[in-house]
Amino acid sequence: MDLGLSNATALVTGGTQGMGRATAEFFARDGARVAVFARSSDGLAETEKALRRLGSPDAVGIQVDVTNPALVREGFSTISERWGSLNAFVNTIGPGVTGSIDELTEEQWKESFELGTMSAVRCVREALPLLRKADWARIVFVSAHSTRRQTPSLVSYTAAKSALTSISKNLSRTLAPDGILVNTVSPGTFLTGGVRRWLEGMAVERGVDPNSLEDLNRIIAEDFGEPCDLGRAGLPDEIGAVIAFLASRTNSYMTGADVNVDGGSDFA
Repeated sequence: MDLGLSNATALVTGGTQGMGRATAEFFARDGARVAVFARSSDGLAETEKALRRLGSPDAVGIQVDVTNPALVREGFSTISERWGSLNAFVNTIGPGVTGSIDELTEEQWKESFELGTMSAVRCVREALPLLRKADWARIVFVSAHSTRRQTPSLVSYTAAKSALTSISKNLSRTLAPDGILVNTVSPGTFLTGGVRRWLEGMAVERGVDPNSLEDLNRIIAEDFGEPCDLGRAGLPDEIGAVIAFLASRTNSYMTGADVNVDGGSDFA
């Protein structure tokens, strides 16, 4: 499918792995010039080469800790000098903090909002001048399925992602006069690298295959009460396709939406 991304410019935070990497690869296959931000230098060079092989003519990996405002400004300055404008900004970064209200410390709450909310806020503020210079522009935030189905051990994660969803709704109205479309994607359970490593830790004890979409879905249903109608977890490419569409020129009228990608669920 031609998403109208040929020669467009796109930035993906968290773009070296998981959903971010899958999204960046969809952009590359459609001919976009793709930049990825990642906190660690591990995987940046490999990601850049892979995106170029897939069809991105000017792919670039930039080491940026999105919790550091100065480094975020430097990262966007690099993009400004390289391209001058930006068509698509996709934020896939989220907190990894888990724990119930009785367990979480104040520092852990701050960490959740730094990574789950403020990282997107400071990136959008730096991105907006570049987005406004483009002839079309899109913003996509990755939120979470858990904002609609509460889990006690994800209280700070869900709170941060709920705030992000609210910000997205507000920005869709704020930026509509500029023609900038803003949407949120809420993933269910996906077999990313981090989830696979989590499964490996319980493989012996619970007889789990770390590569099984069905086993992952079973564990999520048993431990978190979050089954899905399709009976399996998803693969990163399956949500990367949705994100890429929302961030593309082909999406010309959807804004302010929160799109569930969860394999089916029992809530509206």
